[in-house]
Amino acid sequence: MTDSRSEHPGGHDAVVSPVGVPAALPVVAAPDAVVSLSGVSVAYGSNVVLQGVDLAFGAGEITALLGANGAGKSTLIKALSGANARYGGEIRIGDDVVHLSSPVQARQLGISTVHQKVADGIVPGLSVAENLTLDDLAQASRHPLRRRRQALADARAALGTLGLDWSDAVLERDAATLPISDAQLLVLARALRSTPRLLILDEPTSALTAAEAERLFGVLRALRAQGLSIVYVSHRFGEIEALADRVVVLRDGLVQSVSARPFAWHELLHDMLGRQTALENDRGTAARGTDAVARLDGVVALPDAPPIDLEIRRGEVLGVLGLIGAGKTELAELLGGLAQPLAGTLTLEGAPYAPKRPSDAIRAGVVLVPEDRQKQGILPGWSVLRNITLPFLAESSALGLLRRRSERSRADTVIDTLSVVTAGPDALIDDLSGGNQQKVVVGRWLSAAPKLALLDEPFRGVDIAARREIGARLAAIAADGAAAVVFSSDVDEILEVADRIVVLVAGRIELDRYADTVDRPTIIHAFLGETASAPAPSGPAAAPATTHAASPGATPTSSTPESRPERTSS
Repeated sequence: MTDSRSEHPGGHDAVVSPVGVPAALPVVAAPDAVVSLSGVSVAYGSNVVLQGVDLAFGAGEITALLGANGAGKSTLIKALSGANARYGGEIRIGDDVVHLSSPVQARQLGISTVHQKVADGIVPGLSVAENLTLDDLAQASRHPLRRRRQALADARAALGTLGLDWSDAVLERDAATLPISDAQLLVLARALRSTPRLLILDEPTSALTAAEAERLFGVLRALRAQGLSIVYVSHRFGEIEALADRVVVLRDGLVQSVSARPFAWHELLHDMLGRQTALENDRGTAARGTDAVARLDGVVALPDAPPIDLEIRRGEVLGVLGLIGAGKTELAELLGGLAQPLAGTLTLEGAPYAPKRPSDAIRAGVVLVPEDRQKQGILPGWSVLRNITLPFLAESSALGLLRRRSERSRADTVIDTLSVVTAGPDALIDDLSGGNQQKVVVGRWLSAAPKLALLDEPFRGVDIAARREIGARLAAIAADGAAAVVFSSDVDEILEVADRIVVLVAGRIELDRYADTVDRPTIIHAFLGETASAPAPSGPAAAPATTHAASPGATPTSSTPESRPERTSS
């Protein structure tokens, strides 16, 4: 048969609203533990990302792993899959203590992992059949025709476990040319070939159609019935409700809760996103912005999402809350010139704004602090000074000669303003803690005096003191007439720094409120898509302005809070 399925990601809803009875969540032990962890910890320098995790995964059960960005899910998966051998604590397979030092060893011991980055599981230049039978290539026949026939037969058998029947033409094409959805099915089928005892799936439906996802669910239920233990990582609550026997919530590298069915989703979200803290929005009355710095009109940031209207106002810090897949990073990237909207238009100070690359955005006065500090933010091996000043060398030079004094002045200002703990501007960025590295990245871009500052997950790996210092700097640039947007999945972070809060769910605006008119339960309702039933805060701005399009072609409503007086001190 020919393979003619669509390449687009699955069309199932990212979030549904299964609400259990709110109650204290029990700690539920896994029966007949296949794999267990005791005191497993991982640290990168001074940054502790897993803190003494105790868990057990039982035979014949599906355990869902929940957590916001930076919670430690990927780190835990790397330890279990053998991808990171530098962990502390103890991992047992059955009754045997093992130290997992490589993915090959983990597979041999019965742990198979399908990572979210599908490309990491594909070997370019090899056919689909060869990729499916990678573990057998060393023992394959030297006779080309016999080897080809055996690979095709074994590949068909592997795909058959998922109910797939791909043609020889598909099996013989370069695996790197497969649509992403088919590539995801390929790596899953290969993982099942080794008959694992524990199967780890990281966001396995992220590129699947609804029909493919349903077929996968059927396979997973059958494998569970056969006694396989499955760890299922997903941000899609509907999938977890449909599949999971238990839910483990990670936050800041700690196990917050382990719960059995029926799942109390409001409680799970609290565990995932953070409990109320004393730091929650203690800056006084939230500032009401004046005129718009930027506008989004009918913008679509995610496939199949409704168009949204959003106004980013001068003089306020806007907090955009969303889980993985909600569209917050996509929104940050299209404003920062890293991506283009699927539909709609952007304006900046009333003029059309369509940056094709980050340099276009920077020239227009828009800066983006990216989500991944290590890959996109810092320059390892370089000094703190150079990390701060590199984008501005043209401003610090005359007639081709660097003005050292100008460079050092900029670096000193960033270090002083954000209280960066460093031996000095000439110290290596690598010698700084994660929080101080983040201060350098944030300070670099805020030193450009932008019209609009975009910060994607700026507080990840940052302690409370650093968070407050960055928040104070954002409030200062807003007070000077700029606008700042913080994109985060952490409720506490947004409540602490934002004047106005927008909640994104599956690419749509579920809530848009001033921070002093909204409470935590209302935000949790919005995360669950229950804004209409949420208790309305008191005050003149009680009614949330949201964007709900009945269908992709529906006309969106404007998401612009009414103009309010300037912030006053409390």
